[in-house]
Amino acid sequence: MNELIITVSGWVASDAKLFVGQGDLALTSFRLASTPRYFDRDKNAWVDGVTEWFTVRTFRSAAVTVEKSIKKGMPVVVTGRLRTSTWEAKDGPRVDHIIDANAVGPDCTRGWVKEFARAIGDASLTAADASPAASAIAAAHEGDAEPASELDASAFETVRPDGDEEPGTYADEEEAAAVS
Repeated sequence: MNELIITVSGWVASDAKLFVGQGDLALTSFRLASTPRYFDRDKNAWVDGVTEWFTVRTFRSAAVTVEKSIKKGMPVVVTGRLRTSTWEAKDGPRVDHIIDANAVGPDCTRGWVKEFARAIGDASLTAADASPAASAIAAAHEGDAEPASELDASAFETVRPDGDEEPGTYADEEEAAAVS
C-alpha cells in the first residue's frame, strides 16, 4: 500500500476536541500551524515562510491521551498519514490537509516537559477488544438513553516513568500489585 507519511513540527492552533462516533470510535481532532523560517540574505534577517495548516486526528485510546495532553499554543511534533479533503465553499474550492497521526508529542526544542505520565488502559481490556478504549466508552454510556458526546477517561490510570502511581490511582495495594 502506498501511503504518504509526514512529520510536521508546529504550533497547536486549537484545543484538542474529543468526539465519539459510530461504533463508539473515539476521535480527537485539533488544528496545527507550521511556519518555516529561512534566512533572507537580501534583508540579512530571518523571515517567516508561508504557514501551512493541518487538521490532526487521533483515534481510539490515543484520542483520549491526546485530548488530555495537547492544548492550544503548544509546540508539537506530529507524525502520521497525510490525506487531503476537498470541498466547494461559497468562494470556490477548498482543500484541507489531514494528518491521521500515529505519534504526537511536545517539541522539546522549543520548551521542556516537566513530567510524563504513561496511560494504562482498563485492566479488563484484552487483545480481542477492537478498541483499547472500548470498555471506557461503554462505561461512559452505561445508564444513558442516548450516547454521550464525550468519553469518560477516568478508566485510564496514569503511571509515572519511575513506576510510582499517582495518588488515588488504585483502590488498594492488592490492585496496585496486580497491575505491576
